[in-house]
Amino acid sequence: MSEKQKILVVDDDQHIAELISLYLMKDGYDTQEVYDGKKALEAVTTYQPDLILLDLMLPGCSGYDVCRVIRDK
Repeated sequence: MSEKQKILVVDDDQHIAELISLYLMKDGYDTQEVYDGKKALEAVTTYQPDLILLDLMLPGCSGYDVCRVIRDK
């Protein structure tokens, strides 16, 4: 049996992140939710997602900043 694909859901609106995760889990994906840019950067290292759904307007560290840091790694 193959391992489930991991998707990191990053959104500062917890309800939206949970709703997205529920739909993805229903389709067989493994998901993790985080609600700010700093936690997203930590989760990239610890969770090692295959895909990141990233909100651009996050508190503190914007989605653009998160994307730049991830791409520079």
